[in-house]
Amino acid sequence: MLLPDLCDSSLILSLPDDVFTMVSRFLLPRDIFNLSLCCKSLYALASSENVWLTQCDMMNMVPHNDLVEWREGVSSYKALCRFLLNVQPLLGIWVHQNPELGNLVYVMPGFVSLVGCRIIPQELGPLGIQDGPILWASVFEVIGDFDGSATFFLHGRKDGIDYVCPGSVKSIDKSCNVLLLEVEPGEQEYDSTLLQGKSSVISSYSEFSRLQGVVGNNEAMVPFSKLAFSDRRKLLEVTTSQVRQEVPNIAIGPLFPRLRDDYDNFQKDLVLLKERRAFLSQIHKLGNGGIQIDNKENSQGGVGPMQLELDDIRKSLDCSRTDHTQCIKSKSLGGYFWGGFKQILGRSNHATSKKHTSSHEIKHARLDDFLRSSDTIRLTLKASNVKLSSYRAWPNMHDSWFAVYKMPLRVPTEDQVYAGLWGGTFGWPPGKPSEEKPGKALFFLLLSYEEIEGQQFLIATKILEGTHYVLHPNGSAMFAVNMNVPSSEPFPWETDTDSFSMNIEHAFMGEGIANGYGFRYPGLKSGSLFVFQNGILAFNWKESRNVLTLQRLNLQELLKKGERIPSLPPMNNFAYLTKSYSNVYTGFPGASTSSPRFA
Repeated sequence: MLLPDLCDSSLILSLPDDVFTMVSRFLLPRDIFNLSLCCKSLYALASSENVWLTQCDMMNMVPHNDLVEWREGVSSYKALCRFLLNVQPLLGIWVHQNPELGNLVYVMPGFVSLVGCRIIPQELGPLGIQDGPILWASVFEVIGDFDGSATFFLHGRKDGIDYVCPGSVKSIDKSCNVLLLEVEPGEQEYDSTLLQGKSSVISSYSEFSRLQGVVGNNEAMVPFSKLAFSDRRKLLEVTTSQVRQEVPNIAIGPLFPRLRDDYDNFQKDLVLLKERRAFLSQIHKLGNGGIQIDNKENSQGGVGPMQLELDDIRKSLDCSRTDHTQCIKSKSLGGYFWGGFKQILGRSNHATSKKHTSSHEIKHARLDDFLRSSDTIRLTLKASNVKLSSYRAWPNMHDSWFAVYKMPLRVPTEDQVYAGLWGGTFGWPPGKPSEEKPGKALFFLLLSYEEIEGQQFLIATKILEGTHYVLHPNGSAMFAVNMNVPSSEPFPWETDTDSFSMNIEHAFMGEGIANGYGFRYPGLKSGSLFVFQNGILAFNWKESRNVLTLQRLNLQELLKKGERIPSLPPMNNFAYLTKSYSNVYTGFPGASTSSPRFA
């Protein structure tokens, strides 16, 4: 039994640093933070670098050696932990319905950052899946600042030039399932003398916010989501075109280091990554990812040469009928613009001036009110949790949202052994193209379990297809297997030759997608899923004898060995909303000459 005089904070303070670090493994970051608020001595103990390094380690986002490298880019491990906790929900696989070949964005660690990488629909290379370089393009980055806060950069390429569009990370829901690209109104700027007239002391943030409401323009902030689709699209187009910054050679380098096995190149990559991160941080601080508009009625002083008066924009709506680039009066690093707003305001005012509007249109906010509600706007990344319906593990997506949707990447468990990401091709043997078929289409499938009428089914959802022209819609269930019903069907292909030998461990009955182009009712044919001793899966269609062979994938390792190709223009690069049945990612000027052949 402990003595009474040892049952206070002195007991914790008496612990050696390494012992307290071990104890901290049983605490959450918020618990350690709350502990540091108790007194100065506990603050010093809870601020130990070892304590926060342990917390970073326990998140299992980044290997320990990488955390040590990342520490150079932030003020402390506590700041690094703040960044990791904030962005952790972004990790994983994000998808969109269009284009139908697949729109797969994988978010992975970079260097004190997360990087969104789009896997390009492609054919299997001669080295196979594991050894061949996979093609990918960058979509966005979320970079950790010195204090652990997060900044956002949208990537894109236009007219042969690579750009980054700086913005902010608006909010990240811990259980987010939708990642949205938006434009956010900023806070109004007010004359400090007016605030002093209201109160000699502003004691809290809430009181300051209340005073802002009193002295402001008395107009509520208009959410971006309330705007009509055409206004949201144009606002994003103009904002990205104005805040974008050309990427110099110093920033074109790697977005993440290569595998540590290649030590020399890994060290070279780290040097380039540090230089690149410092450059992008400087861009964000100078430009701040924002666009400032001067609403005349809210202006307390003179209008600067870089500001825009909303009234003047209204008077010049005829500019919307001409090339808006001719109407840009001035532009700074922050991206101040002129003609673009005239164009979109002209369209918005024209739409809202119609006497006959549908009930759906009435629900939309006016773009004019959106711009009037704030002095500034900026590009934002918003990760939200939205109630979505789904069919066989594929979410039903909104056609008018500039968004990608998260696909849960299940970790294999004892009762769900085959859950996770798999890749493969049609044909036998698996892994590499044959001389007869040198260009096998590469498929990525997410395998998940679902209980249907008391039976456990394994569902294989297609999220990427490397064919010339899409065969089945994105999100189709390529096969569904009843894990409670074993199959007695023999495997129709040779599994024991001089150069290739495999033993079958299990076989299950199921149905595979067949003829007919449809989403919910594509047509099904009976077949069997075979599980081989070396971990290979093969689904065989009984009637046609077609076989789809799969192997488990580690996307992070594949991307580190992959080959980067140019991105699409910024908006389409984030969310390609146009329905397409061919590969839009390799059909634009400037694509890599090593891209696979597509019709």
